[in-house]
Amino acid sequence: MERTYRINVASEMSGVSEGLIRAWERRYGVLKPRRTPSGYRAYTEADISALKRLKQLTEEGVSIAEAVKLLPSIKREVREQLEQAERATPRAPRPGQTEKWRQEILVAAERLDQQAIEAVLDEAMVSMPPVMFWDELLAPLQREVGERWHAGTLTVAEEHLVTQAARQRVITLLHQAPRRAKRHVVCACFPREDHELGLMGVALKFRHAGWRVTFLGARTPTEHLARVVRVSHPQVVALSCVNDEGEAAFREVLTEAMRERGAGARFVVGGRAAALHRQVIEALGAQSVEDEAGWAAMLQ
Repeated sequence: MERTYRINVASEMSGVSEGLIRAWERRYGVLKPRRTPSGYRAYTEADISALKRLKQLTEEGVSIAEAVKLLPSIKREVREQLEQAERATPRAPRPGQTEKWRQEILVAAERLDQQAIEAVLDEAMVSMPPVMFWDELLAPLQREVGERWHAGTLTVAEEHLVTQAARQRVITLLHQAPRRAKRHVVCACFPREDHELGLMGVALKFRHAGWRVTFLGARTPTEHLARVVRVSHPQVVALSCVNDEGEAAFREVLTEAMRERGAGARFVVGGRAAALHRQVIEALGAQSVEDEAGWAAMLQ
């Protein structure tokens, strides 16, 4: 089924205000969006592309009345562009391929073969859409590397080879991700937390879900986080804590981090340590997210 967006998201993506979208529909019949079962307007990618083109024309001095006359050719052009993009979009890999890639990376890590690790990751990255690349390859790989390291079957050197190669590619995907929304999330690790790859995956999900992301990364002092929240007024603050230093330390850090939450700021905490202190998180008025499915549900 074709993906659709509510009018507020369509407005953010197209750059056309909600009021103007409604006015164009009412006066000129520009679009005829579908309706959800609840009665909300639902806009397709083609609708949003058409809005962008109309906005461009009006900014160039063409009246909306004249621009609307070009709508049939605009829609045809948009349809052709979307079809070309669809043909160029990476498809899901064949069954079992992501597991094969994961095992190849682990074997290469055991051989300390950085070049082989990077070659497999590069092959996978161009074969999969960004969020799928994270969800189906990097996130499971990260968990398995962590489990092997804790079990003593993978050394620090091997873990670092995999983590750094994965981190470099997620940074690339973050730079390439859409930057098109008014909704804002701040992503930060606890002050003594070095593991930021999982949080980078979360930031990637937010970007592709249409959020503006401020990524503060590892070892973010609580006073610095509080200042960013106070100044930028994000809708969500996503925190990560993997290493557990005990309930008292966890509570102290989260309490300090949330002191500048402001009106409407929602704090969400993930990571292995967060799963251990879910009651503390909820008691302080934050939300605990324990896995990839939890982040996906929150974004929806």
